[in-house]
This record gives sequence, C-alpha cells and structure tokens, in this order.
Amino acid sequence: MDVFLGISASGGIGIGKAFVIPDAVERIIPKSQITKDQHESQWKRFQKSIQNVSIAISKDLLQVKDDPVQKGIFETYVLMLNDPEFLADVERTFNAGSMPVEFVLNQKTEEYADKLRSSGNDYLAERAQDICDVFGRVLDDLLDYHPFNIETVPDGSVIVARSMSPSDTIILSKRKITGLALTEGGVSSHVGILARNYGIPAVFALEKITTRIQTGEIVIVDGNNGEVSSNPDQASLDSFKVKIQKEREHSLALEKFRKVEAHTADGERFQVLANIGTVEEAEIAMQEGADGIGLFRTEFLFMSEHEGSRSSFFNEEAQFNAYKKVLEIMKGKPVTIRTLDAGGDKLLNSTEIQTKEEKNPLMGMRAIRLSLANPLQLKTQFRALYRASIFGNLKIMLPLITDTEQVRKTLEIAKQAREELTQEGILFNENVPIGIMVETAAAAMTADCLAKVSDFFSIGTNDLTQYTIAVDRENADVAGLYDEFHLAVLRMIHHTISEGKKAGIPVSVCGEMASRSASVLVLAGMGIRQLSMSPKQISIIKELLSHYTINELKNISSKQLNSL
Repeated sequence: MDVFLGISASGGIGIGKAFVIPDAVERIIPKSQITKDQHESQWKRFQKSIQNVSIAISKDLLQVKDDPVQKGIFETYVLMLNDPEFLADVERTFNAGSMPVEFVLNQKTEEYADKLRSSGNDYLAERAQDICDVFGRVLDDLLDYHPFNIETVPDGSVIVARSMSPSDTIILSKRKITGLALTEGGVSSHVGILARNYGIPAVFALEKITTRIQTGEIVIVDGNNGEVSSNPDQASLDSFKVKIQKEREHSLALEKFRKVEAHTADGERFQVLANIGTVEEAEIAMQEGADGIGLFRTEFLFMSEHEGSRSSFFNEEAQFNAYKKVLEIMKGKPVTIRTLDAGGDKLLNSTEIQTKEEKNPLMGMRAIRLSLANPLQLKTQFRALYRASIFGNLKIMLPLITDTEQVRKTLEIAKQAREELTQEGILFNENVPIGIMVETAAAAMTADCLAKVSDFFSIGTNDLTQYTIAVDRENADVAGLYDEFHLAVLRMIHHTISEGKKAGIPVSVCGEMASRSASVLVLAGMGIRQLSMSPKQISIIKELLSHYTINELKNISSKQLNSL
C-alpha cells in the first residue's frame, strides 16, 4: 500500500476505483499575424463563441436552479462572459494589433488571472481559476477543440487529477463520486467549497499524483487526515470501511440537531449562528439549522467585482438587494451584518475605495479605518443596511475597533444616513443595534469604555489571537506558535465577557474558536451563549453542547484560565 500526504480540503472517507483524468492537452494558439481585412470576420467568430458558451452555461443553470451554490457559480460565469470592461479591453487590444483573436483572448485571460493570483488575497487568487475556466471554454469553441469529457467518469470513482474546474466538480457531484485527489487547489477554492457542500472527501496538494496512481487501482481518500492510499491491503480496507460506517451513523444522529435548539445536558440554551460571505450561504445556514447569522462578511460582495461580475456593490441598490435577500431568507432570525472589512490582506483595487499594498498591512489602513477614510461609501452602506432593515431582524457590526472615538465617528455617519432616509420618506427601522468586533488587545482591555457606545460585542478570535501574541497565522515559519489557548488570549476573552456582562450587553464569538470542539467548551464555561461558525459545523456543536452541564463547562474553563 502506498500512502500520499496532502492537505484536507473536505472531510470524510471515500473508497473507490481511481479514475485518472489526463492533463489537458495544451491548446495550440495561432500566432501568425492577420491582415486588417480579417479583423471583422475574426471578431464576429469571437462574438459567436461567446454566445455559444453563454447558451451552454444557461442550459447548465436550468439544471441546477434549485442549488444555490451551483447556481451562483454559473451565474458568475455568465456575468464574466458579458463583462463590458474585459470585452472592451480584448477588442481594443485586438483592433490595435495584428494578432489573431484567439491569441489576444488567451493573453488577456492570463493577464487578468495573474492580477488575481498576485492580489495577495487567497480568496481572490482562487478566483483566477474561474476566469480561466470560463474563457477557456470560449477558446475551445473558437479553436473547435474538444477536451476530455468529464461526463465519461464512472459513478463511484475516486477522481485523481492535477486540477479541476468548478464546473467539472458540479458535474461530478451528480455521479456519486467517492473522493477527490488533486495536485492543485486550495481550501478556499470553489472546488474545495463544492466538495464540502456535496460531502465529497477531498485531499489537495498531492505532488504529481497523476503519475503515482493508475486508473482502476483501489484508492482510499481520507479527508479527515489529508491522506490518500492506493492499493490498500484487505485489513486496511476493512478498517476504513468500519470508519465510514461510523461516520454514516454519526451523520444520521446529527440530523435531529438541525431541527432543535442547542442546549446543555442541564437545559442551558445556546444560540448557534452561521458565518457567511454570500447570499447563497444564507440558504445553507437555514438548511443546517442556524439560529441566525452571526457574521455576514460584506467584503466578499465588494470583492465579487474582481471576479468579472462588475455587479458594483459600491452601488447602494446592489447592496440593499443583497442585504434584503439575506434577511428574507432568515425569516426573522437575527442577522448581524459587518460593515466593509477591506484592506490588509483583502485588497479591493477599486476606483471607489483605494486600497494599496503596505509594509505591514494587518496594522495598516483596513476595516473601520478604511471606511472612515471613505465616509461617503460608509454612508452608502449604512443607507443600504437601514433600507433593508424592515425586511428582517438586522444588527450592524463594526470591524477592528480600537477606541471609542472610532465608534462615535461611525455612529455620526449612521445618523446622517438615517436623517437622509427620513427626508426622502424611505421606511427603515430606527432602532437597529450597532455593535463592535473585539479583535484587538486595545478593544479587549478597554471593553468597559467601548461598552458605553456599543449595543453588543462580538469577539473575533482569529485576529485577537494574532494581535495579542504577535504571531502571523499565515506564516508557516511561526504557525506553530499560533495558539488560541495562550493564557493572554483567554484572559482577553474573559475580560471582554466580564465587561459586557457588567454593561448588560450581549457578547458572542464569531472567530474559529466558535467552531472547534475543544475551544467551544472553554468559551461556554466562560459564559458565552452565542457562537457563530461555518454552517456545516452547526449540528456538530449542538451535539457537543448536549453532552455537558454548565458546571462541567465552568470547570473546563477554570482549568484553562488558571494554567501557567
């Protein structure tokens, strides 16, 4: 038996026969120069190919209309194909030169993809694959090139490949694929997201895996541990089959937790909410039994412009529609929407809000600092939020607050937005709570002061840990030092909870600590009763809490807080 180590992109265990997808044959892009009288006919061919691919994707949309994730990806593809800025750039370059339209399209696709890859943001870098995928289809149509047909993959296969496109993953999701073993791909890529949504075990970063496994070999994909095994012996097969059966039994047992409230063994009520970044994820949150949305990261709406959609979420109407939709989906459950948290590692590169590379970006112009430096855009966001407020139970949250003056300035802009809406005769809820994220040592240590100007606290444990112990969690050289259970971090959290309680305002946690079993027990023992996490973790955390009493949770927290 051969064992290959990678990174886990989607949990679970899958066993099946390997189907090795061959690396795509490189397209032969014509490079011979064309004459001026050929420009018109070539451009018409290009427009026809755009139309052909648009029709094909529209047909795909009809087949996935009930799946918000798949639907969202294909809708993005359609928008990419009709992106006026990209098409105008292609046409301008084509008309100014003497190269074939296929050459120009390929050049521009790579140029735009490279900008995404070099953005310094993992989320945007993963979107480079999307633009290559959709305009790759246009190139195939132009060249009359017919690549490998993914639909020939047999049901029950373990897919072994260098990489996969999101659209291929969608097709495979309907063919009972038992696992994915890829050389390329990131946890935040669409392929990774889709694998998790469809429950397909997946391991990525498997070096040269297509040359190390042959089609037809029995393969085990262990998405829980980031391992892939080929040609296992009978004992190993039997062992993994037992694990799969236990996972199935556990999954069935978790079903009941989607439909019930979260309680401890002695009846203490908890709110288990979802973190989302898109409107579509709100649908998933409801399906998973979320008590509401604890964090809606609005920056992903703004970033969607750079995926080719050009939907301009800097526009008030576009924001309003997105917020309204999420509030309607949640049907009266609380929805906490965070104002724009851009800058740092989330560059917008927009003419509306200028973000730039900085020597120390996480300490620089980001989050509320960036919004206050662009007050008109912040007021636009508040207007959209207040307009949407009548469609549900809205709360507004401010990111990276470090002092009360920032809150006061923001509240003044919110007041201006309300006054404008009143003058215009637009209905809105005047009593929308506005709270802050506690994600810096400054905020935690001055929580008593901030509580006087905040309606609630939400502790962002990711940044709080990073800032408190001065460890960049993205830096592999020091990643081992990143410790959410560091006593300094736990004391910051405990102090924030205490000050919130004294002030009589709610305190929740929306960082990764809210979704990990060991840290949830500690947080609950400290007094946290609102936890916000990835939608897929909700049932798991509900089940976990049901096994403990409040006294047991307090004892667990006490041991951590008093450790040296």
